Amino acid sequence: MKRESIRSAYIAMGLLFGNIIIGITGFMIIEDFNFTDAFFMTVITIATVGFREVHPLSQMGMYFTAFLIVFSFGIFAYAVSTFTRYVVDGAFRHLYKTSRVKRKIQRLKDHVVVCGYGRNGRQAVQELLEHKFQIVVVESDELSIERVLENPDLLYVHGDATKDETLDMCRIDKAKALITTLPVDADNLFVVLTAREMNPHVTLISRASDEHSDKKLKRAGATNVIMPDRIGGQRMAKLVAQPDVVEFLEFLMLQSAENVALEEITCDKLHACFDGKTIRELDIRNESGANIIGLKRQDRSYIINPLPEVILTSNDKLFALGTSRQIGRLKVLLLDGDIG
Repeated sequence: MKRESIRSAYIAMGLLFGNIIIGITGFMIIEDFNFTDAFFMTVITIATVGFREVHPLSQMGMYFTAFLIVFSFGIFAYAVSTFTRYVVDGAFRHLYKTSRVKRKIQRLKDHVVVCGYGRNGRQAVQELLEHKFQIVVVESDELSIERVLENPDLLYVHGDATKDETLDMCRIDKAKALITTLPVDADNLFVVLTAREMNPHVTLISRASDEHSDKKLKRAGATNVIMPDRIGGQRMAKLVAQPDVVEFLEFLMLQSAENVALEEITCDKLHACFDGKTIRELDIRNESGANIIGLKRQDRSYIINPLPEVILTSNDKLFALGTSRQIGRLKVLLLDGDIG
């Protein structure tokens, strides 16, 4: 629910309460009513229900009542409209949007679940959106949910990510990956354990603050563990030792996909005519314009800047650098065997 609606509701409540206090005080002083009679007289005057006075009014009491009616009419109407809008636009609208989001989530497949929408979570979501991933954000904090609602492209689940039912609502069994950025390492550990049990094939990326949490999270099933403090320290040191290299890599990563892209290409569907061929035989640079700058073998070893004599197999994963058009051409070349 929007903070503006909540603030308006508080203002309306304060004005209405203040008006009632003024009315009670005025009737008790001017007409010498007891508190009960003064309260009842104030309420029927503000609400303009047309009941008779509890006691005959003096001339001063009539003037005060007329003033109270004129003064309170606008406040009462404002309070009623504000509370109505608070319920209709707030609760009902929120309920409708939540049910609509749930229906969308139930149809998802190969999406990414992001647990926590703090600094790290927001950065991860922004990067994933740029790569056209479907995302479900899991957050328990109300203020963070409001930030999620500001982006119409985001689906969300309001709940505790450490609980089975919350991850089940996110369709974790159909998810491609889960990123957990919760501030407490123990919570991230619970998320990783639960998610791994519910989906043995999902990629799990976890944030960690304590160095000792790294091994625990990996034993629990995390595919990768990221320590922001360590990465930040390494980056600062690199800026001293190799500032131009760091700036170049940042420049490369911040480019839009249309200008330049560093992308991984899985060769499990490598065309039969290329399986067992060398990079030289494929003539990838001339055929596509893209460059193969790295290669990952089945044993998880890496080859940086592979030589032309390196043989490709369907178990490899390539890292290619080029424009989106060049990368697209490379995929067609490798997977469809289309040599121009």
